Amino acid sequence: CSAINACESSNGGCSAKAECRRTTPGNRVCVCNAGYTGDGIVCIEINPCLENNGGCDRNAECTQTGPNQAVCNCLKGYSGDGKRCTYISLCSQNNGGCSEFAICNDTELTERTCTCKPNYIGDGFQCRGNIFQELPRNSNTSKFYFHLEALSIKDIAGPGPFTLFVPRTDILNSDPRVKDWIAKGVMAQILRYHMVGCANLLYNDLTRITNITSLHGDLIHISYSQNSLVLNDKAEIIVSDAVGTNGVIHVINQILVP
Repeated sequence: CSAINACESSNGGCSAKAECRRTTPGNRVCVCNAGYTGDGIVCIEINPCLENNGGCDRNAECTQTGPNQAVCNCLKGYSGDGKRCTYISLCSQNNGGCSEFAICNDTELTERTCTCKPNYIGDGFQCRGNIFQELPRNSNTSKFYFHLEALSIKDIAGPGPFTLFVPRTDILNSDPRVKDWIAKGVMAQILRYHMVGCANLLYNDLTRITNITSLHGDLIHISYSQNSLVLNDKAEIIVSDAVGTNGVIHVINQILVP
């Protein structure tokens, strides 16, 4: 007589995920393989994520990859190896995408608010100071600012309100009359002719009036036709309504001459 091997046929009736082990002749025990749990007849894959988040950080996602195997990935808004995740402050990088003149405040995960600093206006992503501060920040208006600085003209740095008509930088650079005006000492008068005090006139406001008085003292004539605003029948407003804390800037394509 020979001993019956209970594991010889059909894995001894054990689960395909179990090991059949002979004990005494004709008897056996079924032991679930590593990564599985059960009585050996039925073996279920162990999901480590079901207990203690699989050993992942509480701010991480546990993803099962196999029997009793898992990977940990930090949730959005956190960084780390998954076992340890650290909150990422949105405001710590590039001011959270806010303007350089704004205050960034972390609120919730992946959320932040942008608020313009005192003496600036805007939505937090774009913040503007007074129009004198804004001139050098735009290539269209930077040359006008250069001439103001050269002549120490600070009128539009005051509380205002002001409306400013700025000849585009390339116009100021290319018009030969500019050098003559500087040489004759009349450039300050030319510049002040582009400024209007005590008024914050947006584009729509300008369509409803025909004359305004400049800081130089002379009138500027305004006409509106074919969806264009033209000053003194020559200079067209090509960029409008750059609003600052003390007024508004309009860019024009010609120099105004009193």
